[in-house]
Formats: sequence, structure tokens, C-alpha cells
Amino acid sequence: MKTTTFITAIISIIILMSCNSKSSLNFDVYETSVDGHKLEKVTEFKNVENPAEVMLHPEEKFQTITGFGGSFTEASAYLLNQLSKENREKILSAYFGPEGAAYSLTRTHINSCDFSVSNYSYAPVEGDKELKHFSIDEDRDDIIPMIKEAQAISKDGFKIMASPWTASPWMKDNKDWRGGKLLPEYYDTWALFFSKYIDAYKAEGIDIWGLTVENEPLGNNNNWESMHFSAEEMVDFVKNHMGPQLEKTHPDVKIFGYDQNRGEELEEWARVMYKDEESSKYFDGMAIHWYASTYDWFPESLNFTHEMAPEKSIINSEACVDAEVPHWQDDAWYWAKEATDWGWDWAPDDQKYLHPKYVPVYRYARNIIGSLNNWVDGWIDWNMVLNRQGGPNWFKNWCVAPVIVDPDKDEVYFTPLYHTMAHFSKYIRPGAVRIGFNNSDDDLMVTAAKNIDGSVAVVILNMEQQAKSIKLSLGESTKDIRISAKAIQTVIISE
Repeated sequence: MKTTTFITAIISIIILMSCNSKSSLNFDVYETSVDGHKLEKVTEFKNVENPAEVMLHPEEKFQTITGFGGSFTEASAYLLNQLSKENREKILSAYFGPEGAAYSLTRTHINSCDFSVSNYSYAPVEGDKELKHFSIDEDRDDIIPMIKEAQAISKDGFKIMASPWTASPWMKDNKDWRGGKLLPEYYDTWALFFSKYIDAYKAEGIDIWGLTVENEPLGNNNNWESMHFSAEEMVDFVKNHMGPQLEKTHPDVKIFGYDQNRGEELEEWARVMYKDEESSKYFDGMAIHWYASTYDWFPESLNFTHEMAPEKSIINSEACVDAEVPHWQDDAWYWAKEATDWGWDWAPDDQKYLHPKYVPVYRYARNIIGSLNNWVDGWIDWNMVLNRQGGPNWFKNWCVAPVIVDPDKDEVYFTPLYHTMAHFSKYIRPGAVRIGFNNSDDDLMVTAAKNIDGSVAVVILNMEQQAKSIKLSLGESTKDIRISAKAIQTVIISE
């Protein structure tokens, strides 16, 4: 009897030790909310009642994430040059440092854009078809130092996508910075231009990861730098000129087509770009913008584009709250239903429903979550830094950025948009794979991804006026949490 009892006790101890040795998962919760949380870690959850159920399914795998970040513009770099060294480092560390947003995917402009101080081209000499006078000297005082400092701060590094707004006016049929088309006689010159740009930046220690063929090829009503392509013209240029040129000189640099708004036009371009192997050969994916609506993320057109070419990437290459002047040190405005975009005033009547007054934080969080859940693998914000007017911008096309500065007073304001971006960029890292989930509450928006290190990042948006309880499950592990009213949370689940 004693022997049996002893053996039974030993078995019980072994079973208990086995159970205890099985590591339970850690759930770390970070929140940004209207009531003042700014990417703060939350550890206590009171009154968790009638929870919504969010069940994660890591066995359901979707796209691999390329990254998240913002853009190096001349406007942003010009402003950083006017700040004290302390504030310049503070901003760049906040964007690129491991303790900050840790941006992993960025964009910059080739030649000037609307958020430049003036119009300029790296090929200013008319008739220079061989680009013997090509020079990036215009970028040496601002954009290049900004990128280099960000590189020094970043722990994991970041990718750079570069986009032209226009070729040199002398290469175009209208001889103007705005509008017009690239003359066929300069197709090879313009293809060589991309190669020389990559070479010049590489000589500065800056690698260009990807290119878009043209920013907004459908134009912008000739308001600022632009150059028009139809889908057929872009495919012809890439297939017969840009693609073969880069295949010879920079085969690792990716090429993205379109680079304008979602919706029916995106589907039209997908039909042409991905028509067959010959048309799609040199394209690594599609770049898109959100200006057709900062409220609707157009899931139908995103899914259509993905289904046309499942192996190709879809990257949101530009987004911002446009047609607004930033509100200085007023967090409440960024959580209020007051912001408008260009369409509020100018959209045709049948499209005004796409441009309602809408909370800036929700514009970002909703769009990123909706994008990720519909095959977008990268999301890039527009200017990283603007001034209190929403510039500088030679066209006076004022916009909002996550960080606003007053260079005259050497002051910096991190808006709630900065923290919203960080909820994604800091915790969903390059190489993560989006995973499936079930969400029982239609009033919550959710997305989830599994990082390379095995951790799972879950982003939850609550746009309701009341807090909500959530039972979050991964396998047999669960966590009862509570998200504040009007808040965004990132939950990191790890061993």
C-alpha cells in the first residue's frame, strides 16, 4: 500500500511539473486613446464584462509584411535643418530608433515634388540624352543628410522606395513641370535616369530598394509636378526600356506600377499590367494611394488586384490628411470628427459620400487595418515633418504630418497620428505574416500578424464612445483585456 501510494505521488508530481514547465504566453498591451494614453503599456483591466471574442488562427496565413513608415521629402528635411540638434535627433529617433516607431519602409521623391522648396531636376541640361550632367547635388543639403542620420539611428535598417513626379521638362511634350507626357525619343534617357539615380545614391551609402515608375500617372489637374501615363504606355515603357535597363544595371531593385488611387482605376490598371507574363514581367507589384477616399479602403479593388497577380506585392505608397492646416498641440482635434480632405469641397456629387468629415486617427488606423486585411503588405505615410502651416510647399498645398514643428521657436509636437503609426510599425516587423482571426464584435476592427521571432501582434481599433471588453485567444491561452473608448491597442503575444 505504501509503495503504491508513493508511486502515485511521484506520478502526480511528474504530471504537475510537466504542466508547470509548459510556458504560458505573455500578453503585453499598449494603448493610445482619446483620454490621453500614448502608446502606453496597460496592465490592469477593470470590469471586464460581456467580452467580445477575438480568436487568432496562426495556421491561416496570408501576405508577408514588407513594412511601415513615412517619406523623406525636401520639406521635412528642410525643416529638420532649422531645428536644434537636440530636436532633430529627437524626431529622427522617434521615427527610426528601436525605442521609437522603428520605421522599416520609407519613400522619397526623385527630382522635385509639391513638398519641395522649389522645382528642380537632376538632369537640368536640355538635350543631355546620355545624362552626362546628371547630379543629385540638390539633395545634399537636406534629403541625403536626413536619410543618413536615420540610417545611423535605425537598428534593423529600412527600405527606401523612390518615386518621380516628373521628368525634366525638356523631355516632355509640353516642356513644363506640370502635366504632359514623356516624349518617346527620351524613353531610353528616362530609363537611364533611374539607373543613374540609384548609382548616385549608392555612392552616398544609401541603397534604393524599389522604384515606382511615376507618381500619380493620371495627373493632379496640373497643380504641381506631374507626368501622365496611360496603363498601356507605362507597361510599354517598363517592358521595353526601364525594365531591361535595370535588369542590366540594378536587377535587385524592385519596380512598382500605377502609384495612384484605389478603386475602379486600380482595377483597370491591374488588368493591363497583369494581362500576361510579358506585360507583368518586370513589375514586382502595385503602388497605391488613399486619396479616392480616406474613409473607404476599397476592399473589392484590392482583392481584385491581388487575384490578378497573387505573387505580386501591393504597397500603399502615400497617404496624409490633406487640404487641412495642422492643429498645433491640440490632441483633441486629431480625435475629433472635424478633419476634411480635398473631396469634401471638390469631389463630384456622386462621390462626396467617400469624403466625409472624419477623425484623423481613424483615417490612419482604419485604413491600415482594412488594407492589411485585404492583401496590402506595406503602408507608407507621406511627409514625416511639416510646419504649423502644413508646409513648406511651393504650391501651397497644405497637409498634416504626424510630427509638426515650429522652427522659429524650435518646438516639436508629436500628434496622435505619430502614435497611431507606431502601433503598426513598431510591433509588426518586416517578414511578419498576416494570420487569420475571428472577431465577434463588428464594432471592433482587428488585424493580426506573426513576426519572425514567433511573437504575434494584434492591432485592435475601438471607435465607439464606450470601452469594450475582449477575450483574446491564441490556442489554449487566453487573456481578458479592456480597450478604452476611442482607442487603438496593440497586443504582443509571446512566450
